[in-house]
Amino acid sequence: MAKAHSDLRLVLTPLALADICEALKWSQYRFGGRAAERYRRLIKQAILDIGANPERPGATRRPELRAGARTYHLRHSRKQARGGGTVGDPRHFLLYRVRDDGAIEVARFLHDARDLKQHLPWEYGRTQLVGR
Repeated sequence: MAKAHSDLRLVLTPLALADICEALKWSQYRFGGRAAERYRRLIKQAILDIGANPERPGATRRPELRAGARTYHLRHSRKQARGGGTVGDPRHFLLYRVRDDGAIEVARFLHDARDLKQHLPWEYGRTQLVGR
């Protein structure tokens, strides 16, 4: 069983924060304020869940992206985020890692239909396109 890491720091990168803001704005536009609030609570819960245990059930190791990289889909935190209703079909996941300094870094918050490798931050192995 994985050890809980409740004393670890959580860091959201600027890309992750922008991703979350974009998803919540879209949720507000498409589904309304109450649905956006439920999604916000679910996102917060998922971040707290990986903060409590970055190796929690549902976390997927992604060594092809970067050593220590993991993804965690929001659906795995639905039960914990029930207050005020649940999100029926969450469609996003977190890309994160435990850094050398012990902080849990959430690098991206992406829709599960996106090609992850096309949206990697530079430090996760994305290569610069020559001639662009």
